[in-house]
Amino acid sequence: MESNAKPTLRVGQLAKKVGKTVRTIHFYEELGLLEPVSRSKGGFRQYDEESVTRVHWIDRLQQLNFSLTDIQSFLVDFREFKIGPEAMGKLQHFYMEKLQETRSTIEKYQALEKELSESLQYLHTCACCAPDTPRTACHSCAALPDGSTVAPVLVAALHESA
Repeated sequence: MESNAKPTLRVGQLAKKVGKTVRTIHFYEELGLLEPVSRSKGGFRQYDEESVTRVHWIDRLQQLNFSLTDIQSFLVDFREFKIGPEAMGKLQHFYMEKLQETRSTIEKYQALEKELSESLQYLHTCACCAPDTPRTACHSCAALPDGSTVAPVLVAALHESA
């Protein structure tokens, strides 16, 4: 006799499979982010492969800076939509907001990367100075290859301090 039942995982197995602690899985349940598909005769929570996918989804959203509260709130709203296109529209809006935020964050980090690169390029010229050059003389550098003598902000700000 063949069983059509899908294989299930106990909480410890699920936790191990997704790289989380058992406590984290229980916490996701407490927040309503994850539900076991059944309980064993002994009362143990049982999860299926969709639960693995759900935990990976939660993890990915957290990597995108969604808090567990954000995810919980989204799921509460999402479950109210009984019609597929409306639900998917809600999901699309949810992701669109995060995409815009992510793009803004990327732009910010690209600007910071440029500032760090310019600062490192500037600081590389410090090897040209005599070893006994006083720090106060580092306000500007005539050895810069681009002819500029102005230190980048990340370096210049320290010239003003004692």
